[in-house]
Amino acid sequence: MKLVLAETKLIKEPITIISDLVTEAKFKIGKNGIEMIAMDPANVAMVVFRLLSSAFVEYTVKEETSIAINLNNLKQVLRRIKGNDNLTLEVAENKLKLILSGSTVRTFFLPLIDQQEKEYKEPDLKFKSVIKCPSTMLNDAIEDVEIVAESVTFQSEDKKFIVSASGDSGKATVDIKAEEGVNIETTEKVKSKYSVEYLKKMIQGSKISGQVHIQFSKDYPLKLEYKEVDKIQMAFILAPRIEND
Repeated sequence: MKLVLAETKLIKEPITIISDLVTEAKFKIGKNGIEMIAMDPANVAMVVFRLLSSAFVEYTVKEETSIAINLNNLKQVLRRIKGNDNLTLEVAENKLKLILSGSTVRTFFLPLIDQQEKEYKEPDLKFKSVIKCPSTMLNDAIEDVEIVAESVTFQSEDKKFIVSASGDSGKATVDIKAEEGVNIETTEKVKSKYSVEYLKKMIQGSKISGQVHIQFSKDYPLKLEYKEVDKIQMAFILAPRIEND
């Protein structure tokens, strides 16, 4: 295989984000692009990453292959990418070969790891509430409510999405109304609670896209999705925090 990427932020940013949740991951490299689906060690969060072949300036894959790699090691190499560098990915001698080509040509070899890791599939989830809004709007809401608590409640009702939290240090509420740039679709009033710690890692997906799809139901997993058409998709699925009131 030989993959050449000019828009290197499409892999540099996602790997940095994913490495906060997962230390090792398996990448499937097929005719249509690269896919990675992984669970965090606590089995609380899933991350789905797809980088489409159309995002590359050269994409040569003779047959589908899978490679597993330590993400912290990969992140360290990707951090060395400079503004105008192209990134070339190949597999050579059971290692991932990364070539950074710019004013200089730098080559790195990273060891592939044993692929005994369990295979994951993205679950088919049905949601009662779907919200599309600027990703910065969700980021701000999470940063507002994290001041008072370690968990956040998402609630949706007709034309309104409410992000709130309450704890020993107080209560905070952010009301987001349907308006230009904000679309709220809900079949009924729904409410669910999630971990702020995980959400803060997931909303880094705003570096990928200016829009976020937020999907949830009552006491049901949350799905956050960031994507750029014909280039990249990143999705996070987070288990709810169910507590007895």
